[in-house]
Amino acid sequence: MLSRFVPQILQRSRGRAPLRLLAGVLAVLGVLLAGCAGPDTATEPPAASRKASPATSAPAWAKGMATVPESRLPAEARRTLALIDKGGPYPYSRDGIVFGNFERHLPGHPRGYYHEYTVPTPGVGSRGARRMVTGDGGEFYYTDDHYNSFRAVLR
Repeated sequence: MLSRFVPQILQRSRGRAPLRLLAGVLAVLGVLLAGCAGPDTATEPPAASRKASPATSAPAWAKGMATVPESRLPAEARRTLALIDKGGPYPYSRDGIVFGNFERHLPGHPRGYYHEYTVPTPGVGSRGARRMVTGDGGEFYYTDDHYNSFRAVLR
């Protein structure tokens, strides 16, 4: 479509000003098209649509659910995992409490099987919506939308 206007602009040019205008228009168009090229690597798709890469093998407990490699978690979630591995101390008084799984997004187990830990959210004064949930069988689940969806953490 732009090729239709380029000859007209060049034909009318009697100096450098129209060429500068053309260069500016092309630069702006390039920036706009680059923004439409696809998702930015700094952002992530919605929680429900994230899956592990095909090369990542999911353990049996994670079959059929969204997964995320530990290395792809936000830095705060990786720090929370390190605290869990160490056994604390935890920054929030509610860290380590029993997670009831009332939403039934995780596999069914008796009460007390799951425990939750806060994953801090930068810029949020409260505990925020991000949590790490652990299972007594060694499972790790991450939610960034306050239990609406979970991803099994592949470690």
